[in-house]
Amino acid sequence: MPGKNLTRDEARRRAELLAVESYRVSLDLGNAKDLSASTFLSTSTIRFSCTEPGAGTFLDLIAPSVRSITLNGRALDPATAFADSRVALPDLLSSNEVTVVADCAYSRTGEGLHRFQDPADELVYLYTQFEPADARRLYPNFEQPDLKASFTFDVKVPAGWYISGNAAPAKRAPVRDGVAHWTFAPTARISTYLTVIVAGPYHVASDEYTYLLPDGTTLLIPLNALCRASLSDHFDADAVFDVTKRGLDFFHTAFAYPYPFGKYDQAFVPEYNLGAMENPGCVTFTEQYVFRSKQTDASYEGRANTILHEMAHMWFGDLVTMKWWDDLWLKESFADFMGAYGLVGATGWTNGWVTFANRRKAWAYRADQLPSTHPIVATINDLEDAKLNFDGITYAKGASVLKQLAAYVGEGPFLEGARRYFQQHAYGNTTLRDLLAVLEETSGRDLSAWSKAWLETSGVNTLGLDAAGTSIEQGGGQPRPHRIAVGGYRFHAASGAVVREQRVELDVADARTPLPAELVGAQFVLVNDDDLSYCKLVLNTGQLAFVHEHLSAFQDPMPRSLLWAALWNMARDAVLPGRRFLEFVDLHAPAESEIGVLGNVLDQARFVLDYFLDPRDRAAVLEPTAAMAERELRAAAPGSDHQLAWARFYAACAARPGDLALFEGLLDGSAQIPGLAVDADLRWHFVLALAASGRLERAGIDAELERDRTASGRRHYEQCLAARPLPEAKAAVWAYVEGAVDQPKDLLRAVLGGFARAEQLPLIAPYAERYFAVLDRIWAERTIENAATLAREAFPSLSVDERTLALADAWLAEPGHAPALQRLVAEARDDLARALRARAA
Repeated sequence: MPGKNLTRDEARRRAELLAVESYRVSLDLGNAKDLSASTFLSTSTIRFSCTEPGAGTFLDLIAPSVRSITLNGRALDPATAFADSRVALPDLLSSNEVTVVADCAYSRTGEGLHRFQDPADELVYLYTQFEPADARRLYPNFEQPDLKASFTFDVKVPAGWYISGNAAPAKRAPVRDGVAHWTFAPTARISTYLTVIVAGPYHVASDEYTYLLPDGTTLLIPLNALCRASLSDHFDADAVFDVTKRGLDFFHTAFAYPYPFGKYDQAFVPEYNLGAMENPGCVTFTEQYVFRSKQTDASYEGRANTILHEMAHMWFGDLVTMKWWDDLWLKESFADFMGAYGLVGATGWTNGWVTFANRRKAWAYRADQLPSTHPIVATINDLEDAKLNFDGITYAKGASVLKQLAAYVGEGPFLEGARRYFQQHAYGNTTLRDLLAVLEETSGRDLSAWSKAWLETSGVNTLGLDAAGTSIEQGGGQPRPHRIAVGGYRFHAASGAVVREQRVELDVADARTPLPAELVGAQFVLVNDDDLSYCKLVLNTGQLAFVHEHLSAFQDPMPRSLLWAALWNMARDAVLPGRRFLEFVDLHAPAESEIGVLGNVLDQARFVLDYFLDPRDRAAVLEPTAAMAERELRAAAPGSDHQLAWARFYAACAARPGDLALFEGLLDGSAQIPGLAVDADLRWHFVLALAASGRLERAGIDAELERDRTASGRRHYEQCLAARPLPEAKAAVWAYVEGAVDQPKDLLRAVLGGFARAEQLPLIAPYAERYFAVLDRIWAERTIENAATLAREAFPSLSVDERTLALADAWLAEPGHAPALQRLVAEARDDLARALRARAA
């Protein structure tokens, strides 16, 4: 059920009119275990003031029905007052109280109050997800970030369930008829999108954190970590608590402001649409961070980064919140930066910036070259705009620019600015100007020009050496001021290593900047060494030749990471042919020590195979690529992260009958590779390869589901069914796409991932026309999360030809499409055109 699309102008007017004091939200979830019950009772009582008595406003509410509305003691008729996801509130007084009683709906899309039944044990779990504007699916409210209030929740749930919210439970009434009634303490002033309820028979691990404050008192923070009962044997809560405590230590020192929300729960929940959400007092995470099978260290690093990212939000976003979604970067860019900053400063993953440079910035560079690119400080006209702005620019580019800002003003002034920002704006709402003001105070620099160049313009610059090797050239539109390091490197034949012998920091602001004299003539010059700035690195012919010979010999992982990123960007830009990129992978990926970088490079190699090579070229390199993967799988140290990474890649690119026979042997136990544990997740990788090749029929896939009757197993199963090279398998997926029933996002992505196989192009190409024919209906009927997932994942991106491009152009030329949907299709069309150019290269 889509909701009314609140505009920025409406929100601005409502904020001028109202100040909200408090909410009392009562939820009756006692029927939650009954899956035939589609709704629950929600009662919201709101106290607020109005600057213009006699004026009218509205509440936001997405609900099947409203039972009653009482405004200042006067009953309003729901039949006339509630329409189009809004509750009209006429004739306001200077002080007001409104109570709305509604039947709200349980969700299956991860928006609002999501309900999940575990296929492993049939237990039912609930959790909420609201950002940017889905609290209105749980209770009536003023759904915008600058109308903060204190919230008191009282909630009825089945007896025996664990329940968590923003604040600690204050009391529990006696259990009646199998239902427990919990009342929570009032929260601090927070925005509606940050409220949370998590309830169910969760497994709970507990700990506590203490910190000595400057005044000599001790801050005590209770810690809880939650997951589904069926995952409890796999839950490494102690590792989660270790990162949590390290992070709290680190941020208390960095921010000099005590954690403001009392307790700190972390709930790992099923069918989650995001990586995590920073609800104060109760952070929610995707349960994919509960590792039921062997994972590489990169997965644990990624989880730690996410824990620290969400923790940084307790200050950047929760304590101090943007006024409206155009300043979304004030929280997301900072949290992304602080996640990597804290990872390096507080944990054992001291190469966190290497992973950031290679993986996170690749997301930013792609987003910044799309037709939908926007400044970090974006123009957000409405909620649909806001939903799509949780992108690589707001997160990763913003974080990259903040890293550049810290280099520009100095780390000390940067952190001191953050401290003043929290002190001045605690529990309030801010804009860009508020942040720049404190940073100008602490650094003594006028940041207006810097802000215009970096925060208020879009696009990515390129930096590289000219052909003569004497100047640094800046391209990619209007030059920006970059504070960069430049390294001089040399290959030492005796050690077989490339090492840095010189490092110079300088400012690059113009289209051409002379290379510092001490670096002229260096054997290899690396621009933007240490990754201080946000830019695409371009390699000239001589540099490319050096990298081709010596990439894996660079001792330091950071320059290797930057050079891998440069090669990938050159492949995306059709400067480096896809087959050449695969040559670099064959030559140098086997020696890559950083498992996160290796995993990213192998993902990119698979992308090149599927998108940047035409079918003839793909066929020519597929078998050699599979042979490389098998070679490295067998050569890797038994049980190592590298062995697992190569096993996954091998399963993704297997092309020879012998590959598939090996997978069959690994599954039935007749073949073994020393140290390779064919556990639940890796098993599904091999099953998917066999299903997609046609070597495993429906009965065999059904048997795999019997082995793994978990939520994860169900997703893998549906993906394997969709991947079969059969017309009826593809038709079943398309019926799923065109149907009117909303589905969990992770299931949709799995099914469509199985549908779209490059080697099955003749089977899927006919669905291109059908995609464009149903898009507008899907957008109108589905929730925005479901509709956006389908628009992205079902786009015929593997049909890399002029015909598909023409279909996209024709659709985009039609009037009347929703602007947010238009943006999604334009982005996918741009990726398609880029793939065409890469193939032409």
